[in-house]
Amino acid sequence: MITAGQVVTLHYILRNADGDIVDQSEADFPLSYLHGANTIVPGLEAALEGKQVGDEIDVVIDAEDGYGEKLDDMLIELPRSEFGTDEELEVGMEFEMEVEGHDEIATIVELNDTTVIADFNHPLAGETLHFSVSILDIRNATEDEMAHGHAHGEGGHSHSSDH
Repeated sequence: MITAGQVVTLHYILRNADGDIVDQSEADFPLSYLHGANTIVPGLEAALEGKQVGDEIDVVIDAEDGYGEKLDDMLIELPRSEFGTDEELEVGMEFEMEVEGHDEIATIVELNDTTVIADFNHPLAGETLHFSVSILDIRNATEDEMAHGHAHGEGGHSHSSDH
């Protein structure tokens, strides 16, 4: 049974309100996460509590328990000069930028000759999420996983610069 401190391995399909698939695990690469470590959206983690291997669930999660509501203060005006002269910029284009020591993904929502308005909200902020989940495995987390706050793959885990 899924409880805090366990590593859960599952397959999932995430659909938006229109039924379009926006994310899913790959057949050979299920998602493994440390339950109770807040590494998946809160509504999904709550829905998985107490479930067992072999369970298949469909759960609808509102924005508040998913990626949050869209926040106006996450729209940031940046000087276009920060993007370099070689870069072709378009509305809808995503880019990565370091913000307070973390890499964040933003979407260009408006631009002109001098400024770029970027939306740093998660792309699924404000959306109702529709998950279909199949639970494949549940095991106790290792001491390392508990200390690091996330699941490690087979053979351990390294904290190299690309993580």
